[in-house]
Amino acid sequence: MNSVKQLIVLGCMGLAFVFQTSCESALDQEPLYGLNSAEVYSKPENYKHVLAKIYSGMALSGIQGPAGNPDIKGIDEGFSAYVRVLFNLQELPTDEVVCGWNDPGIPEMNNMQWSADNSFVKAMYSRIFYQIVLCNEFIRESSDASMTAKGFSEADQMMIRQFRDEARFMRALSYSHALDLFGSVPFVTEADPVGAFLPKQISRADLFNYLETELKDLETKLLPAGTESYGRAGVSASNLLLSRLYLNAEVYTGTSRWLEAMEYAEKVINSGAYQLDDNYQHLFLADNHTSPEIIFPVCFDGVSTQTYGGTSFIIHASVGGTMAPDSFGINGGWAGLRTTRPFIELFPDSTEDSRYSGYSDGQTLDISSLGTFTDGYGFPKFRNVTQANQAGSDLKGDFVDTDFPMFRLAEAYLIYAEAAYRSGSNVGQGLSYLNNLRERAYGNSSKNFAALTEQILLDERGRELSWECHRRTDLIRFGKFTSGDFVWPFKGGSVAGQAAASHLVLYPLPTTDIALNPNLTQNPGY
Repeated sequence: MNSVKQLIVLGCMGLAFVFQTSCESALDQEPLYGLNSAEVYSKPENYKHVLAKIYSGMALSGIQGPAGNPDIKGIDEGFSAYVRVLFNLQELPTDEVVCGWNDPGIPEMNNMQWSADNSFVKAMYSRIFYQIVLCNEFIRESSDASMTAKGFSEADQMMIRQFRDEARFMRALSYSHALDLFGSVPFVTEADPVGAFLPKQISRADLFNYLETELKDLETKLLPAGTESYGRAGVSASNLLLSRLYLNAEVYTGTSRWLEAMEYAEKVINSGAYQLDDNYQHLFLADNHTSPEIIFPVCFDGVSTQTYGGTSFIIHASVGGTMAPDSFGINGGWAGLRTTRPFIELFPDSTEDSRYSGYSDGQTLDISSLGTFTDGYGFPKFRNVTQANQAGSDLKGDFVDTDFPMFRLAEAYLIYAEAAYRSGSNVGQGLSYLNNLRERAYGNSSKNFAALTEQILLDERGRELSWECHRRTDLIRFGKFTSGDFVWPFKGGSVAGQAAASHLVLYPLPTTDIALNPNLTQNPGY
């Protein structure tokens, strides 16, 4: 079991507490424990347990798993897991993924017809701010003044300061998702009061500036690249998140920051701590924790971190039709997720490109019915088997070992290439980085590009980062998400696809939070 999985298991075993909050007004509460917060934070050894809860909040939706003791009341535990709802909001409204299920909220995602009451919009919002509440409390309780008042030794304080900076990164990660998905959101830090408190709304530009300041400060405080344990946040994770923010700065603030995107991407590349994995497919297998490319994953273990969300969801839901579940290391497919003709057509050299995971046996390329799994090619990119083709650790095949790569080195290459092209600076180096990925995909330089174009950059991001929760953000940045010049099945509610309303580039704040907090203003169009 790798380091962060051990940490999560230790935390869940050591904290026999109930982390719960309402899905309404999540920001004005502190998490409820079986013991009160003062007692939890009275001992230095408990800080590791709570940090484990913060990390595990990206993978699990409660502390019992896979169901029965939820973090957030009123939402199905499997449906509300962080990676699962992030996947739904980032992938289902795009050309990369459709889902055939009729669960409330799913058809609206595929058809780009969601409202402020959509169950997955509410689940993502609640999950984001639940994480932020956990981080705020941890950061508050780990201040130097708080630790000194509790009489902690200097050695314990040094350990907890490191944990505190990791919690700051995790808070920044969740706030970055809030920034991208919802725009202007309620804003609370450890400096705000706990209890009956109605947070004010921060503008999208101001939230961007806050995250920039936080991540720049963390550059000197998180562990150096290559010294952090697998699954824990180090400086390269922080730098890559900052680079990602700079890449989208024009969308978020109206001002482009291409040179800064290049600068921080190159810091990750030049750290020397990570390398492109020779085997692209290894990045999505049950032993991907051994990959030299993954910078920061959300960790899963078929025995110790059981959930119906995360990669268990992605793998099971991608298998159906004539696919043999055991070849994917699972006991059965859920027959939900597949892809569209425009996405498959991104791979003209599908027999040569190692990134292609299309499955056509018994499937039609075109989709006329969302509810028919065989409409649309499968794309089972993630699998619960190792490079040696051994199934994951859960012998029943219900839950998987495959980690979700939240940040990996290839993204830094792609950010640098796009930012170089858009800025006109070091374009040759950007082309070289992009061609490094092409050479990995094809095994040689025969398919290298001679020059960069906007379409090449968008298409290459689709090929390289497919099903990894990037596509919606990319299509928005390239002006393709709602426009009519690029359509896919069910875009805008049409079987053939059509332009969609421009306000859909942001999700709405849930109706419940708008009703409870008079300080909040709904996003336009909802």
